[in-house]
Amino acid sequence: MTFRFLRAAFFSLIGLATIAGANAQSLIRDAEIETTLREWTDPILEVAGLTPSDVGLYIINDPSLNAFVANGQRIHLHTGLIIAAETPGQIKGVIAHETCHIACGHSVSRSRAASVASRPALVSIGLGVLAIAAGAGDAGAALIASSQQFAALNFFVHTRAEEATADAAAISYLSQLGESPAGIVEFFEKYRYQEVLSEARRFPYFRSHPLASDRIRTTRSLAQDTGLMDVPTDPKTQREFDLMQAKLIGFLEPLARVYQKYPIGDDSEAARYARAIASMQSADLTATLKEIDSLLEEFPENPYYWELKGQALFEMGKAADSVEPHAKSLQYLPDHPLLLINYARSLIARGEEGDLDAGEEALRDALIKEPDNSFAWSQLAIALEKQGERPEAELATAESAYHIGDYQRAYIFAQRALQDLPQGSFEARRAADIRNVTDPALPENRDYWRRG
Repeated sequence: MTFRFLRAAFFSLIGLATIAGANAQSLIRDAEIETTLREWTDPILEVAGLTPSDVGLYIINDPSLNAFVANGQRIHLHTGLIIAAETPGQIKGVIAHETCHIACGHSVSRSRAASVASRPALVSIGLGVLAIAAGAGDAGAALIASSQQFAALNFFVHTRAEEATADAAAISYLSQLGESPAGIVEFFEKYRYQEVLSEARRFPYFRSHPLASDRIRTTRSLAQDTGLMDVPTDPKTQREFDLMQAKLIGFLEPLARVYQKYPIGDDSEAARYARAIASMQSADLTATLKEIDSLLEEFPENPYYWELKGQALFEMGKAADSVEPHAKSLQYLPDHPLLLINYARSLIARGEEGDLDAGEEALRDALIKEPDNSFAWSQLAIALEKQGERPEAELATAESAYHIGDYQRAYIFAQRALQDLPQGSFEARRAADIRNVTDPALPENRDYWRRG
């Protein structure tokens, strides 16, 4: 199971992986969760007229309830939203809503609206400054303080219409797929109380997606008109939802919370999964293997259970024993980049004859699919260094640093690689590209170097 917490770009550790910049939230990489969410999201994107491969889907390790579109066609979901959801339909409803923000061009129109909304605020600030200069300090301060409120009120006039459009579109997308739109209605009704909370106490989602009674009524009416409100969730989707929540809770919640939700005696698949992960987080290999082996006995072809077993063995100092489970995960889910990286890491750590070559090959296969995966580059650097290929290892280190925004380290290692790489080779040209792009003399790189 690849649950990785990545920093700044796409770095992939094992298990749940996270990416986080100095001022950014963490992104999670996980083969299973990404596959599930993609299976749910791609059909929605297609009926919305979007090309799924053009739309990024990112999981943010944040306990607050939120989802948003940012940086173009990129949907972001907080782990807090996934854990808080009560049904798969609630998550699908949010995804469908956010899909409209892309398909309906709201990102562009919101930027324009924000610019227009700020004009009264600037006028208010200007008047406040003049009032202060004229000796009316209290009046001037009040005008300046109110400027933000003026901007917000103007902006919300615009966003309310967009939110209504996105609600209607979400229901349309789901109904075209023959799925119940009940989830989006349930989601809004569950959090209706957020409207009476102060701005600071609201979940982030409801600061940018304000709920009003008339909005909820309209959404419910549109959903009921589809005649699909009572369509049940299919068992496969429900199982995926249960396992996704179990995995997130097992990795991210305190041990007591895991056992409260999934107590001993609950022999469901999701409960055993969550307890296996929680035991691994507590470095209890015996308990982990007991739970995961019970799952493998029942589901011997599940690649994610083999992945978890490999991860547990690796993280508890049994690298040699972890190779076979990771190989098994690839047997049942061939060529998945995150599983390839896990397998390569175990091979490199084991270090038997042929392991370094096999690990390098697996990493290069992974990098064909994810060329910006910083962790894969860092593991490739280790494999190359152990094989005595130092210039190539330095280039791989430069690639790894570049993809997490560490321009200072990328520049240094690209310079080092250039000293020994064959002149005119592809590797030398790539090292030169990284060196040139990360050059501290470029004005646009100053912030990157300051961060380093």
